Amino acid sequence: MIPWEKIDRAKIPGHEGYVTLRKRGTEFSIRTAGTELMNSRVHGSEDALADLTYSRIKQKSDLRILIGGLGMGFTLAAALEQSKPDTRIIVSELIPAVVRWNREYLGHLAEMPLDDSRVSVAEEDVVKTIGRKKSVWDAILLDVDNGPEGLTRKTNNRLYSRSGLETSFFALCPEGILAVWSSGANETFTRRLTQCGFQTETITVRAHTSKKGSRHTIWLAKKP
Repeated sequence: MIPWEKIDRAKIPGHEGYVTLRKRGTEFSIRTAGTELMNSRVHGSEDALADLTYSRIKQKSDLRILIGGLGMGFTLAAALEQSKPDTRIIVSELIPAVVRWNREYLGHLAEMPLDDSRVSVAEEDVVKTIGRKKSVWDAILLDVDNGPEGLTRKTNNRLYSRSGLETSFFALCPEGILAVWSSGANETFTRRLTQCGFQTETITVRAHTSKKGSRHTIWLAKKP
């Protein structure tokens, strides 16, 4: 078996931990503290996060989309596939190294989505991006950490807290969609979305594009 090669390591802002980029043949992996956060072979649920969101967005001109968490670029690429020429997508990524890795090592995996003129990158906590304006986003897609329970940064919990969800609610346009990826189900989080005024669907999707393997959870929360 081909051994893993460490490509780079970067500190997580606001956290004592690090993320590591590794490669084995044509396969890439990003890990933290011994836990794999993402793998280039397994991105079916990341694709689904964008596909399911776009299927529920009210189609209009000049869509404004916010993606929280760049990862390996698969969600961004899936969003671009369904976006019109006048759509604008901002990707908010906390870890500058992840943006650099996408440009230097990972971009070819998702056909270089950061090179698309419709895309802008904000190297900051997505909480700040969301809180900056009200009624501006047609959709907010969150693939931050492992879902509602913070793994890499406990401060990610504020994104999924009641106050954080209320901020997302006000940042969305009417009929806008908040889509949240998670490694597993969380009934408490489902109830919290409803308590914040969202009309919520919970969908289980396969992690792998072959429709095999583990299952992940996606919440689609609509602002009435």
